[in-house]
This record gives sequence, C-alpha cells and structure tokens, in this order.
Amino acid sequence: MTIAANLAVQSYDLARSAAAPAPSSPRSEAAFGAALGQFATEMHRAEAAATDTMVSGADPHALVEALAATELAVETAVAVRDKVVEAYLEILRMPV
Repeated sequence: MTIAANLAVQSYDLARSAAAPAPSSPRSEAAFGAALGQFATEMHRAEAAATDTMVSGADPHALVEALAATELAVETAVAVRDKVVEAYLEILRMPV
C-alpha cells in the first residue's frame, strides 16, 4: 500500500489542528476569578459573624445564616473540585 507524501502531510495537519487545545477565553478566566472572590468573601463574612457573636454577643441568627451560606459555598467548591479531578482522571485513562 502506498501513501502519497502530501496526503500524509494533509492528514497529519488535520489531526494536529483537531487535537490542538482550544484557546482559553478571558471571560471564563474572569468568571473563575469572580467565583473565587465570592467564595473568599463568604468565608470572611462567616468568620466575622462568628467572631462578633462570640466576642460581643451579636445576633446568633446572623451567625446561623452566615454558617449556612458558608456551608453551601464549601459544598459547591467541593463539587467543582470533584468534577475537575474526575475530568483529569478521565484524561489519564485515554489511550495515547
């Protein structure tokens, strides 16, 4: 079986362009940064509410609300982490 050189080169170029990673969009990086900022803000807000409640006897209802919001934020972060790890393991299982 003979394969013309230019056919092989064309096939290689087509496969290389299909396998090339997509360029990351600045918008997705900005969205990730914003989500990370919101997570940090939620953590700081819960910490401040806990400190206020313990030190100055602030409203315990505000502490419960802050802790519930923090729990939701942590559960979301863990779910995202699990999906990233799952995708990474899937990539490792791909045949080369």
